[in-house]
Amino acid sequence: MDKQIRILVVDDEKVIRDGCRRILTDNKYEVICAENGEEALSFLEKEPVDVILLDLKMPVMNGEEVLEQTYRLYPDIPVIIITGHVTIDTAVECMKKGAFSFITKPFQMDQFLLTVKRASEKRALELKARQYEEENVRNLYDLTLEKSRLKTIINCMANGVMVTNRNMEIVLYNPALMRLLEITDHMDSPMPVTGIIKDVNLLRALNDIQSEASSGKKAISQEIELKKNILRAISAPAYGPDSSIVGTVTVLEDITAFKRLDAMKSDFVNMVAHELRSPISAIRQQNSVLLEGLAGPLTEKQTEFLKRGREKLDQLLDMINDLLDMAKIESEKQEHHHTETDIGKIILDVITLLEQRAEAVGISLKHEFTNLKTVQLDPERISEVINNLLTNAINYSPEGGVVTVKARCLNHLLEIMVSDTGVGIPASEIPKIFDKFYRVKEPKTRKVMGTGLGLSIVKGIIEAHNGTIKVESTPGKGTTFRVLLPLPAFP
Repeated sequence: MDKQIRILVVDDEKVIRDGCRRILTDNKYEVICAENGEEALSFLEKEPVDVILLDLKMPVMNGEEVLEQTYRLYPDIPVIIITGHVTIDTAVECMKKGAFSFITKPFQMDQFLLTVKRASEKRALELKARQYEEENVRNLYDLTLEKSRLKTIINCMANGVMVTNRNMEIVLYNPALMRLLEITDHMDSPMPVTGIIKDVNLLRALNDIQSEASSGKKAISQEIELKKNILRAISAPAYGPDSSIVGTVTVLEDITAFKRLDAMKSDFVNMVAHELRSPISAIRQQNSVLLEGLAGPLTEKQTEFLKRGREKLDQLLDMINDLLDMAKIESEKQEHHHTETDIGKIILDVITLLEQRAEAVGISLKHEFTNLKTVQLDPERISEVINNLLTNAINYSPEGGVVTVKARCLNHLLEIMVSDTGVGIPASEIPKIFDKFYRVKEPKTRKVMGTGLGLSIVKGIIEAHNGTIKVESTPGKGTTFRVLLPLPAFP
């Protein structure tokens, strides 16, 4: 609802005051009357008004004096001079001193209302303009304060921050960026991003983020090398008010120390595994010599102890081999030799190898092949995948369970499915099972030995073949691993 306009009528003639009050009130104005200038100024000290109707000829204080005081103290209030024909020249002089307009006595109704309306509209516009100006000042202050806060936060960050516009120019950066990129000279803003970024992959990522085809793309994470340092760069689109991409934001983090620590860890694991494998293999070989009776006859008790010892040695060797395989995969040094391979034969060989172990715990091994063809892959690595998946299925299945391997060719895809009727995997655990050293916390499987590296190795080998692995499981009913390998088939 619009605010009612308040008009102060200052005139020593009661008939003029009453006439103005009646006319203006009928036209929805609020009217206050004063008999002289002193009374008017006293009222203005207490209450605001929007328009003043001021008579020039008054006792105590004439209109010119009131105008002078009003203009000095309340310059935004429009003052309309009420004058007779004999004082028009004086009224004009008053307008030069700041009065808005003048009307002559006796009033012409239309002219009177029109003049008051224009004065009230002027007052309303000025108030609105002042309101907008105050809001702008507040907004500018808030914007400046927010900009100052943002700049302080960015400048205090340990990670480098780089913001580019649509023209691939750097418009914002922080001291950490200059330190990470080893820049000592001052950088002007804006400046082309190619002036400080030389990594081709990062430049391509920034271009891709801004392209229309990549408008829905999320952040891109990549590693870049700078002299002896390794940086992780995470780039994301910067959006404007209309949700369009107006540039990019890149955060750079120095991960050199983490990379070196990871390399040291891998080297340590690799060294320890190598150093352990030789003596354990020698102990196992001597153990086998004793079991074969080459060092003399053994009692039944001695034979049992030696067999148990050999089983533990085999478990240790399996763990060491897993550690070595994982170290090779992490360092990307594991070689893959793709050759023309009969996948059915590989699966049958693994089944034959594990059949005795499965029978010992009451597990049935089954297979089913459909439309198999000779394919191009690394037979040794794929054999390791199938061996790990089948070993897991046997270990986690109860006595009387069934483990099934299915393989088929679908156009240019090779599908291998390993299913069991075991304890299953809870839904909350499935996203973690491919993590290194992770093992499902299940009371029924506490006795199962292992490093927790098997599935991680499987995933690494499959991804090296540009394939995928997925798992579906129902607790208490079983688990199915589904491997898809995009391999060309031979006729």
